[in-house]
Amino acid sequence: MPRKNALIIGAGIAGIATAIRLAVKGYDVAIFEANSYPGGKLSEFEKDGFRFDAGPSLLTMPQYIDELFMLADKKPTDYFSYQKLDVVCNYFYEDGSYIKASADEDKFIAELSKATDEPETAIKKYAENSRRIYNITNHVFLERSLHRLKTYLSWNAIGSILHLPQIDAMRTMHKANTSFFRDQRAVQFFDRYATYNGSNPFSAPATLNVIPHIEQHFGAYFPDGGMYNIVISLVKLAESLGVKFHYNFPVEEIVLDGRKVKGIKVNGELHEADIVVSNMDVWFTYHKLLKDRPKLHPQKILQQERSSSALIFYWGINKQFPQLDLHNIFFSADYKTEFDHIWQQKDIYHDPTVYLNISSKYKPDDAPARCENWFVMINVPANTGQDWDQLIADARKNIVAKLNRLLGEDISPLIVNESVLDPRGIESRTSSYQGSIYGTSSNSQFAAFLRHANKSSKIDGLYFCGGSVHPGGGIPLCLLSAKIVSDWLV
Repeated sequence: MPRKNALIIGAGIAGIATAIRLAVKGYDVAIFEANSYPGGKLSEFEKDGFRFDAGPSLLTMPQYIDELFMLADKKPTDYFSYQKLDVVCNYFYEDGSYIKASADEDKFIAELSKATDEPETAIKKYAENSRRIYNITNHVFLERSLHRLKTYLSWNAIGSILHLPQIDAMRTMHKANTSFFRDQRAVQFFDRYATYNGSNPFSAPATLNVIPHIEQHFGAYFPDGGMYNIVISLVKLAESLGVKFHYNFPVEEIVLDGRKVKGIKVNGELHEADIVVSNMDVWFTYHKLLKDRPKLHPQKILQQERSSSALIFYWGINKQFPQLDLHNIFFSADYKTEFDHIWQQKDIYHDPTVYLNISSKYKPDDAPARCENWFVMINVPANTGQDWDQLIADARKNIVAKLNRLLGEDISPLIVNESVLDPRGIESRTSSYQGSIYGTSSNSQFAAFLRHANKSSKIDGLYFCGGSVHPGGGIPLCLLSAKIVSDWLV
């Protein structure tokens, strides 16, 4: 019996993971990627002796990566290794407060209590709530399709459904957090986790308070070799399984025979397939690759609010800062106003929260001697036609002033090189509509159920993976989307 043929559009992390899973199942798999490199948003570049991971900078749940190697009967450490961080992140507040978020839960609770005057009992109660949400939602709502009847016909699913009121979906993250804490620094600390999927804590459901448990309980990690080594390792695994990668091959069309996939068109040539998996943003999948079939477009899904985007400055810094670690956050003094600017005014607040990642803290050769590679990011609105050149210029000035103030030193003369990535560049490089990083936002109680399914209900043989579909954006959820696609197929 001939092997089935699967073609994947896009070599993002979810596309590569899907290819591995299908190859293990016996499919002949080929990936067509528009860029000259794999990884999608998870990319890297070098400039003047500084190396930067250009996209995702936080690794959690690395077991989902290890699982791919074990499925292929490979030893994960032969391909990919990582180390657990002792300090998850440093947090700096405008009032001079400082939190060193230890990976050890007891130390973290003590540190947060000391910095915010919140009793340890309140922090422990919050951690228990976060753990409870995870236990209810994980195996049913994250690891399986929400669009298959059999998902709901298991004891795990029934138990989760019976406990749905406990996932706290009917109030916002911010409202829930203010019910747990009196100190606004603690509230802001936990509100920040909404940004992990590009949402607004003043609108997003408190179900997202599951994220602190994932980070604190399971830990944060640094891949040996940097974040891009995730891509390098998985590509190596995929190729060892026979997966073919075709770079600089943008797909022009998903070709249908009626309402059944026939294949894809690349450079005017038809490549036939039994199934097609799109790792491209669903908006572009329909509006570019199925543009002549508007009746097959899921209009309500495509019209949903997009997630936030990012503005990133990559700076080569001619100095080392011992008070900084791999992950660092410099909070805005007015979080509500910052998010109002992003979501209502669609611009950038003059005092944004700044995320600073320095991979050379763990990988010294990412920067020249006595230097550091700074990945400086703020959350910004999706691109709807703003004057980005002006917004970038203003944001740069405000970020530099903020870092000068909180670090007690003028960093301007220390910046020896600079690159910039804004929502326009994110869209053009990764086909992410409006430059949104996580597809649709999670700013409603039922957002998780409204994300695009991993299998088309209108086109036979068409599947979807990646951050724009269920279960969402970020490396762990993208890897789970690959698992869900694989579970659909035999």
